Formats: sequence, structure tokens, C-alpha cells
Amino acid sequence: MRLLHTSDWHLGRSFHRVGMLGAQADFIGHLVTTVREHAVDVVVVSGDVYDRAVPPLGAVELFDDALHRLAGLGVPTVMISGNHDSARRLGVGAGLIDRAGIHLRTEPSACGTPVVLADPHGDVAFYGLPYLEPALVKDEFAVPKPGHEAVLAAAMERVRADLAGRAPGTRSVVLAHAFVTGGEVSDSERDITVGGVAAVPAGVFDGVDYVALGHLHGCQTITERVRYSGSPLAYSFSEAEHRKSMWLVDLDAGGAVTAERVDCPAPRALARIRGPLEQLLADPALARHEEAWVEATLTDPVRPADPMARLAERFPHTLSLVFDPERAPDDPGLSYAARLADRSDQQIAEDFVAHVRGAGPDERERDVLRDAFDAVRADDAVREVAR
Repeated sequence: MRLLHTSDWHLGRSFHRVGMLGAQADFIGHLVTTVREHAVDVVVVSGDVYDRAVPPLGAVELFDDALHRLAGLGVPTVMISGNHDSARRLGVGAGLIDRAGIHLRTEPSACGTPVVLADPHGDVAFYGLPYLEPALVKDEFAVPKPGHEAVLAAAMERVRADLAGRAPGTRSVVLAHAFVTGGEVSDSERDITVGGVAAVPAGVFDGVDYVALGHLHGCQTITERVRYSGSPLAYSFSEAEHRKSMWLVDLDAGGAVTAERVDCPAPRALARIRGPLEQLLADPALARHEEAWVEATLTDPVRPADPMARLAERFPHTLSLVFDPERAPDDPGLSYAARLADRSDQQIAEDFVAHVRGAGPDERERDVLRDAFDAVRADDAVREVAR
């Protein structure tokens, strides 16, 4: 059976205020062409179909168009909700859409109920594990303390139990939206940390033939059987070096996996350039970036006059301007934002406690801070789902 593994469409998202619906429509067209030209048997979409719980109308219309085109191919599609999606909204009409061969899996309680498809070698069971927000699903999975590893492990127990009751030789595919240990992050993914931990070990998914992951935006291989497709488009300059693609996965009669990448069309190249303004304007080596979307980081010790206008004369598609004067880390002139860069909310709070009273928090106080941050994040998730 041949699968096309994709995820993280983020329909409705912009790139530094540049609308991406046109590029997203081009991707959907490319997806349909790939399915047809490569004789794909099943399309799997591993979450974050939309960029937010209440997507703009244009994004909904594009999703509707994608569903009609995929259904028109007569090729089944299995799709789960991600942490950016409203599972309840995405799942509306799932029972009816199912009849058209588009299988939406958004309910955590259905993790152990697969979509079963067949090829000449027998059945393949597709298990959809939508994004499992630990605070919201801990009761469903009866875990004593909410955490990503605990709820995913419980969901996978249901998968294995169902698979064990099926005919010998039944192959299995799991769709999941999670941060798996070993994956490389980018700046455009929403933080899903719980209890100070965001990642789960790949071993959680042991026992199935292929795991089609979503959430991280870089295409990557965790193990031969556990892979991220990544997002089809770049959504931050941290993805400038990404090769955007989908996985074309062949599952043989015995469940062995072979995979190759199918590149996605890019609306425009990305470039990150850094240095003093005058150098950026004069350096001939930067000519290759003149038609790219550019993030320019200026290292001048004093902010130059009209930097964006001057950059735009050479790089007309400059979208982001960052000031980062080259100073020592302990320089009192270092900006507050620079001092906090790459530090988590937990670390910032602990530093604040240490600054105020002269000593950092003890282990019990760290737990209190961690629980408070988790509660706020869980409350945000509840509010977004309820919108």
C-alpha cells in the first residue's frame, strides 16, 4: 500500500503579514497531482489542518475545495486534528464525510477504532490519534497525572489491544500529533509543554508498522518507522534551510517500510542575512537573495537611519528587521528581549524569584510555578476549544 504522508497545512496562516492562501492553494493542487501521478492509495494528514480554532472564511473554503478534490480522486484520506485545530469544529460532519472516503478522526475516545483499508495483501488499520491535550483527556485515559507521555501511552494501549484482536498479518499505521524526542523544532510551532516536558519517546509507538507524525515543521526521520512530514510551506524564517516535502511511503506485504520525499512548491525563497547595514547593501555575495523574502539582522552598534527603506531598495521583499548590536553578554545596554531569548517561562519566573529575594526557588516552589504555567496553558486550550 502506498501512502502520502503530509501534515501541518495551517490553512489561513500568513507569513509576516503576507497572505499565504494562494501558496496554500498551490500546495493543494500539488498534493492532488502527486496522488494521481504516483498512484497513491491513501493520503494521511497528521493534524494542524487550520492555523487556529476559528479559521478565516478563505481557509474554510480552501479546505472544502481540498476535500472535494481528494474525494473526487477516489483515494481514501485519513485526517486528524492538531493542537491548532478545534477538534470539535473540524469533526463536524465527519460521519457524513466518511461516506466520501474522507475519514476525519478528532475524538480522543476513538483512538482504538481504526479506519480499515485493504490492498491485495490484506488489511491495513489506520489509527488516528488527534492532538491529546493532557489536561483535557486525562479522565478519558484514566491517567493519574496529566502529561504527554502518559496520555499517548494510554492511547497506544488501545491501539495495540485492537490490533491484537485482528487477523494475523494485519498491518498498522498510526497518525499522531505530538513532539517526539529527537525531533528538531522551529520558531513557528506552538509550545505544548506540560510539567516542564513537551517531548515523548519514540518507543511509545512501538508495535505498529508506520507512524505518521505531525506538529514539527521540519521533514525528519525519527526512526525508519516514525517520521515527520513537516509543513508544506515555511511559516517562519527559522525554516529558511528546510526542504519542504511530503513522504511517499510504501508498506509491503509484511509491513516493511520504504519512503522517499516529494518536494513541495515554494512561493518564494527565504533568506536570513546578518551584518552592518552598509555591508548588507554592498556585499555582492548577497545578490542571490534580492528576490527572496528576507529577514535582516543589523549588527551596527548604533541604529542606522531609515534601515527598512534602504534595505528595500536592494531587497524589495524584506519582511523582518532585527537589531542585534554586537555586544558582550553582560553589557548593560543589552536589550531585555535579548536577555530573555531562548529562556522558557519557567526559567524566567525562577530568575525573577531569585532576583527579588536573593535565592532561587526550591523544588516545591518550582513545582508550584510549573503547575501554575500548566494550568494557564490548559485554560487557554479550553477557552480556544469553546470559542
